Amino acid sequence: MFVTAASGIATGLVLGIFGSGGSIIAVPALLYLIGLGAKEAIAMSLGIVAVTATISAIDNWRHGNVNLRITAVFGFFGVIGTYAGARLGVITPATVQLVLFALVMYAAAWKMLSKQKVVPAGEPAPDEPVVGRRMAHIAMHGLVVGALTGLVGVGGGFLIVPALVLLSGIPIRQAIGTSLAIVAIKSYAGFAGYFGAVPINYGLMASFTGVTVASSLVGTRV
Repeated sequence: MFVTAASGIATGLVLGIFGSGGSIIAVPALLYLIGLGAKEAIAMSLGIVAVTATISAIDNWRHGNVNLRITAVFGFFGVIGTYAGARLGVITPATVQLVLFALVMYAAAWKMLSKQKVVPAGEPAPDEPVVGRRMAHIAMHGLVVGALTGLVGVGGGFLIVPALVLLSGIPIRQAIGTSLAIVAIKSYAGFAGYFGAVPINYGLMASFTGVTVASSLVGTRV
């Protein structure tokens, strides 16, 4: 119970503060600390992050930090990619999934530690509408990141946030809120892709999710 609570707190705080990184903590915790199988850990992580990101996204939306148009485009293509990735994940050897997950973890760590040029939180988004080529890039990004989400169970927020800032020019705080909404949508699709094909401990999932949601609400206010 302590391990579940501690893992849930860490997952929620990271997801709430950065709009990403929840699955990077949840999957290893479920796999190595709680002792689940790889596919069960990936599937359960998607369900946990889906609910947690939804609550955090709603909180961000109330504060005007979710761009609904970008969420709709990225989310639509993200759902397609995520569901396809999840169905592929069902038949992919667990060893391959874990190797890919490890590579994603290293990529996420590099992204978080490297200096990136972003729009300051207080700077308004440019007046130029997000249309044409930019929107096409957002859609393609949604497909690719979605496939990665479904295959290895990561929400991909560490890729979504900088992409939103660079491709759409929205402020970083709005990019984080929008990322949470996108991660939620994609994670539901990923969980649906594993549903029925992978055993799920719903009691454990519920308790982990409850702690994660509570800590994510704290994280959104940091």
